[in-house]
Amino acid sequence: MTQPATNVPEFSVGELSNALKRTVEDTFQFVRVRGEISGFKRHSSGHLYFALKDAEAVLDAVCWRGQAQRLGMSPEDGMEVVATGRLTTYPGRSKYQMVVERMELAGQGALLKLLEDRKRKLAAEGLFDAARKRPIPFLPAVIGVVTSPTGAVIRDILHRLADRFPRRVLLWPVAVQGEGAAAQVAAAIAGFNALEPGGAVPRPDLLIVARGGGSVEDLWAFNEEVVVRAAAASAIPLISAVGHETDTTLIDYASDLRAPTPTAAAEKAVPVRAELMAAVADCGARLAGALLRGIEDRRARVQHLARALPNPRRTIEECAQRLDDRGERLDNALPALLERQAARLEASAARLKHPREVLSDANHRLAAIATRLDHAVKTALAAETGRIDKARLRLDQASGRLAPAMARDLADRARILDQAGKLLDSVSYRKVLERGYAVVRDAAGAVVSAADAQAGAAWAVEFKDGRVEVAVGAGHPKPGRPRKEDGRQGSLL
Repeated sequence: MTQPATNVPEFSVGELSNALKRTVEDTFQFVRVRGEISGFKRHSSGHLYFALKDAEAVLDAVCWRGQAQRLGMSPEDGMEVVATGRLTTYPGRSKYQMVVERMELAGQGALLKLLEDRKRKLAAEGLFDAARKRPIPFLPAVIGVVTSPTGAVIRDILHRLADRFPRRVLLWPVAVQGEGAAAQVAAAIAGFNALEPGGAVPRPDLLIVARGGGSVEDLWAFNEEVVVRAAAASAIPLISAVGHETDTTLIDYASDLRAPTPTAAAEKAVPVRAELMAAVADCGARLAGALLRGIEDRRARVQHLARALPNPRRTIEECAQRLDDRGERLDNALPALLERQAARLEASAARLKHPREVLSDANHRLAAIATRLDHAVKTALAAETGRIDKARLRLDQASGRLAPAMARDLADRARILDQAGKLLDSVSYRKVLERGYAVVRDAAGAVVSAADAQAGAAWAVEFKDGRVEVAVGAGHPKPGRPRKEDGRQGSLL
């Protein structure tokens, strides 16, 4: 069947795709699109892939690495932006997409919403807690400043420090707005914290992060999460001075102290030297005055005490007179003491007996005691001899009665034993065995009955003249069942 002729040109898939690509790129080579970022993804190559959507449609978008580095912002899901670029097609999947070259937030309202969302997120992590904030040193030796080296901010800070109290200042130059500003500020804070104490570059005792005033977009680098986290993680106390007094950024909440302006940050960093010198001079004057008043008070007290004390010369003279009197009395007291002791010794000697008299009295007492002791010994020996004789007599009498008593007792016990043996012999089962009976025991030696019979059991039958080992047969009668007669034994009846 032949096809009808037609004038419609025929395209290959590739030709049609290329034609569509040229048409789209020529028609939409410069567009600005407003929408919400969705499905944001940063590829390892540095390219950004996402979609712009609104209530009616979704537009795929890509931002190549070169443009992504110059965007000046960090895209996130849910962020409403205005993207500038061109439309193109992707023939490999029959889809069109936007190549983004520039991007900006869609109005200040979107910026404030993003700022509020980020603030709630970081506050929930505890980065803004008051308990984390450290006190600012009273007089830091070295102050680290993170700001632009070419702006008026650093000059204002140096000028104010010079007026109040000159200190050593280390400047870490950074960009304070635009692409990469947030990363530079965070790196500067971390760099100051990484300095070792006592190194070639002194470690600051205080950090000041400062920038002049501007719009929300100009100050946005100090709202970035990387800057806030760096400020919260700083081990060195940090003062934030970003913008004017009415400007507020997220670094203000994470810093240890917020200053309304860079100049105010310098004022909060150091005291006024002249005021300190005046205070020291005033304290010195007050101290000198207090010392003088104390010395005068003590001098007056010494004078009052001196008036109350007696004359020292007169006191010494009276003591010397008492000493002379005591010395004279001591010279007279020693001979008198010797005379009194000699008189007492003579009186005591008059009361003492002559040693011969003492010995004679002692001999008389000893002779009397010896006489009494001899009489007592003789009396005791006589009494003891009588008791011994009486005891010997009783012993002889008891030994004479012991032999007959032992013979009678042994005879009685033999008679009782013989009677018990005869009684035991009369009730012994062996007498029963002598009358023709037998005792049947099991292997354990226990007496058995017919109910205990089991086929093959080993029993022992004891007769009067010995024991016989037997085995129980299988045909033994059960208890209570009559035995069948096998005809081999006649009936007794």
